[in-house]
Amino acid sequence: MKILAAEQIRQADSYTIRHEPVASIDLMERAASACFKWIAARFTFDDRFIICCGPGNNGGDGLAIARMLHQNGYRAEVFAIRSGSRASKDFLVNEKRLKKFGKLPYSIINAQGKADLIRAEDDVVIVDALFGTGLDRTLTGIYEKVVDRINRASRVVAIDMPSGLYADRTSAGGAVVKADWTLSFQVPKLAFFFAENALYAGNVKVLPIGLDERFIDQLPAAGEVTMARSVQAMLPPRHPFAHKGNYGHAAILAGSYGKMGAAVLATRACLRAGAGLTTAVIPACGYEIIQLAAPEAMCLTPSLADEDNPMTISAAFNPDPFDTLAIGPGIGTNKDTVSALKNVMKSFSRPVVLDADALNIIAAHKDMLKHVPPGSILTPHPKEFERLTGTATDDFERHSRQVDFSRTHGLVIVLKGRYTCISDAKGNCHFNPTGNPGLAKGGSGDVLTGIIAGLLAQGLSPADAAVAGAYLHGLAGDFAAKKYGQRSMVAGDIIRMLGRALAHVTGQGAVA
Repeated sequence: MKILAAEQIRQADSYTIRHEPVASIDLMERAASACFKWIAARFTFDDRFIICCGPGNNGGDGLAIARMLHQNGYRAEVFAIRSGSRASKDFLVNEKRLKKFGKLPYSIINAQGKADLIRAEDDVVIVDALFGTGLDRTLTGIYEKVVDRINRASRVVAIDMPSGLYADRTSAGGAVVKADWTLSFQVPKLAFFFAENALYAGNVKVLPIGLDERFIDQLPAAGEVTMARSVQAMLPPRHPFAHKGNYGHAAILAGSYGKMGAAVLATRACLRAGAGLTTAVIPACGYEIIQLAAPEAMCLTPSLADEDNPMTISAAFNPDPFDTLAIGPGIGTNKDTVSALKNVMKSFSRPVVLDADALNIIAAHKDMLKHVPPGSILTPHPKEFERLTGTATDDFERHSRQVDFSRTHGLVIVLKGRYTCISDAKGNCHFNPTGNPGLAKGGSGDVLTGIIAGLLAQGLSPADAAVAGAYLHGLAGDFAAKKYGQRSMVAGDIIRMLGRALAHVTGQGAVA
């Protein structure tokens, strides 16, 4: 599913109106009907609705929703907020239609009006239809006061966008509606995918309203939301005559004294993701741990004779036999490891997966970036990414830095979060919809590293391995949350549910 900028959405509206063809007022009716059906499915006749409408087309949507609520027996009251602004043509048409229903309370609050007329009692659901994606200024005056009244309500439904929130840039400093639900039209907006806007957007539901799909398909996207069918297409079926050599050999360079769990998780995740062969490259102190925890994997240590050797990577390590490497979970950042990491990357030309301490080493030694093989996958959390690129003022700037970093260095960046964003060397972005707060525990990132490495070893492109890996990781986490609960699930449960996630995506049926 594409993510479009506000201007592109306006273009899609205009194109649909001209080429379907459909009158703009009828397209508005379509949008309002979709919202009404959602509202009617969630709320009851015991609820009371207050619809706050601005003077533009978002307000026109609100008027049409109010009419439909009234026609279907719901209690509704409308406040049209005006501050010297001329109303849009479609707003005026819907205002005229609404006024045919004399029993529906309708009030106009002008610039000098009192916002406290909007009463947010417990049984009230406020529908925010002040401003949608067309807003390009900070809300002040009567609009700011109305937003304050709306935000006192216990239940708020925003139409298209929470009023005051910009679709394509930060809204810091202005009055913004804090919605519990946002009913967005046709496609999601970029603002919905950033943590700084979670307080405002609430739960987002994208409602199709029949905009021209062919026109949308040819628009350059601000990003895409990964869909299960896309991941399915990335995962080739297994040939019945295949053998382990057909599915790649991945090396997991991970672990140190006290952090062998990271190596175990990454190794087991790589195995479960389907790599034909997996070798754990670990310090000598972890030899028995890996052999017991992941008997399906092979094991290499810098020196079995030196059991106190803390290093995972040594000058003796030869990366040539492997199709890909995953480097970083729990390896530490001592100077010998820094030197060894640099030598490995200089001698290995195929894409690798870099996580955790490997990223911290590169952040502290920026000159090492030029030795990272082209197409490699970096999997930072926000703080690790900040160490690589510097502090961003907001999530939009961080996103822009991510895209620029991928393009400049020819790398795939997996910026982890609620909607993990994957950017590739061409600047394409994919936001991952799967996952839940139960993943916010130590070890989850190590599992993701192993999954991506396993997919990369099997021949997926770096971008596809990252997109599919993030999706499967989150989906396995969702299955784990259902079985164990978000509080109680641990990183190992993601691995346990990975087979179920793969079966679900590939259509092979449920796995017990």
